[in-house]
Amino acid sequence: MIRLTRASGYLFVSLTILAFNTLFPLQCRAQTEVDWVVQKASREITLTGYTRSQTTVTLSSEVAGRVLQINYEDGQVIGELPFLRIDSTFVDLEISSVRHSLDQLKITQSKRRSRVDYLQKEYRRIDNLFRRGSSPESRRDTAFEDLDQARLDLKAIGVEIAIARTRLKELQERKSRHTIYAPAGWVVVAKQLEQGELVTLNTPVARVADFENLVVPLSVSAQELAAIQQFTPEFDAMLEGKPARAAINWINPEFDEKTRKLSIELIIRNYTGPRRGGLIFQLPLKIAAEGLWIPKKAVTSRYENPRVFLKETGAEIKVLVLGQTEHHLIIANDPRLPPGTRLGDPASF
Repeated sequence: MIRLTRASGYLFVSLTILAFNTLFPLQCRAQTEVDWVVQKASREITLTGYTRSQTTVTLSSEVAGRVLQINYEDGQVIGELPFLRIDSTFVDLEISSVRHSLDQLKITQSKRRSRVDYLQKEYRRIDNLFRRGSSPESRRDTAFEDLDQARLDLKAIGVEIAIARTRLKELQERKSRHTIYAPAGWVVVAKQLEQGELVTLNTPVARVADFENLVVPLSVSAQELAAIQQFTPEFDAMLEGKPARAAINWINPEFDEKTRKLSIELIIRNYTGPRRGGLIFQLPLKIAAEGLWIPKKAVTSRYENPRVFLKETGAEIKVLVLGQTEHHLIIANDPRLPPGTRLGDPASF
């Protein structure tokens, strides 16, 4: 009966150890030990900003005229059609006139080329007669002069044709500027005129924005920037309460002396929600704070005199409490309590 009782006791102890290891694994006990360590104080904040388009462009007229057609309204996405067309009647007439002049010049060029060919044959015939003594030298010189002048006339008409072609290209380029295009996929955010209005040179006609790429401008302190730079190149954030990914697009190194902050811009990645300006962006950060963190259970505070005990030596150290969180006290920096110092359980001392 005694042996059975001892066996039952051993079985009970074994089951108790097994249950302890199951309910409190090594990771939990290791975490408990970590909790009794002095840590640098930190605080959690959330940076908040609002989205905007990465790029906004103002469309302006490069020519003067009357607006014939506008294909998009505010909020519409740019497609294949141009944004607007300006009346190009007078340019079309000039183009037609230059083309007629060019055709006339080409006819004249053909005539002069034909005359050059004829005079060249005539000169060869007279030159042969001169060599045989059947023609005077003056006739030969006159034939050569006529050929030389014909060649110069042909070259001159070639220059006139080149000038006319350049003028035609200039007019065609001017006509192309009567049609204003915007990048496909961008959105019209401000239409600044209506169909039938007159526009002059450099008149703004609309603003379009690229909402396919959303960015968030932020003004951050040096500590906040350092915390963001500790993240991976792409990090988690929240956009309108939904998970998103973000990355640093640029950092302006110029320091604002009034706000004591730096300007940065984050670009949104992998977001499937609506793409527009004004979406609420939130980025949780953990930044360093003044003081140290110690667990509340490591502090004894008899007679309102808080102190802790070092685990290695049992030495008692008074602390100055600055604040508290749910599980920790924030104390003033103390050279005797560098971060990483292990604390003991006050009940053991």
